[in-house]
Amino acid sequence: MHRVCVVLVIAFGVSAFGPAADAAPAKKAHAPTMAAASLAKLKSDDPAEIRGGLDDARLLGPGAGAAAAVPLIAALLRSGLPYPLTETALDTLADIESPEGTAPVVPYAKHRDVKVRRAAVRALTRAVGKDAVPVAATALRAALSDPDAQVRATAATGLGSLKAKVAVLDLFLALDRHVYEAAVSIGQLCDVSECDALVGRLGKIPFDVVTTGLDQILFRPSTEVSDDVKVSIIDRVRDLGTRDANKFLRGILGRWGKTSSAKVRGELDAAVLATMSSPGSDQ
Repeated sequence: MHRVCVVLVIAFGVSAFGPAADAAPAKKAHAPTMAAASLAKLKSDDPAEIRGGLDDARLLGPGAGAAAAVPLIAALLRSGLPYPLTETALDTLADIESPEGTAPVVPYAKHRDVKVRRAAVRALTRAVGKDAVPVAATALRAALSDPDAQVRATAATGLGSLKAKVAVLDLFLALDRHVYEAAVSIGQLCDVSECDALVGRLGKIPFDVVTTGLDQILFRPSTEVSDDVKVSIIDRVRDLGTRDANKFLRGILGRWGKTSSAKVRGELDAAVLATMSSPGSDQ
């Protein structure tokens, strides 16, 4: 009898203590069941179930795993949800980062509730895909004029992260209306004339705002911004002859890589030395 049991164990890969160590297929078979259960929650009329489904999708994060949830979340947004659930649904689409998740978000960027607009704009800043990014950028450009400062700031930052070069003029208009987060995005996106226009804001808007954009320009690759343009920016800052100019230039020099442009480094060295005796300088 004992011999028969041993044969059965060897033949079927099981033991009295549970599955054999290499019985991995049981784990793989479990995953589709979990996904189906999560999707079923998103089809429920119970807000608690819907929230659970949204939480499940967010845990899966970017990738194909949660892609099947996107049409269901889009349908929920089209039909309407209570405000807290609406925010959660928008945040979920942001976390999934599916190209199909952008269009359902766009109408909410103009929602009457400011918390919903904030969630929508946050989601739009994480748009992915060649078709989704232009759609998101259009909505974010409009959001630069939103009554809420947080929405405006998030929109300005998002346009830079989406590399929406078409939005540079809108960002300048926002910057001049005190949406100071626009300076960083301008620095990330500007061409030569636009970068020069940002430098031209020195003395017109706070120095520490303009320099957040100049910082971005100076560290962009030479294929985007030439050394000559960077040298010109350094010279314009040096000519201010202020303590803040010296501090900014020293900060850039301290982060300038050893393999970065020697020409720009030399100009930075000279500019730091030239402003060391500036009024109020701590040197």
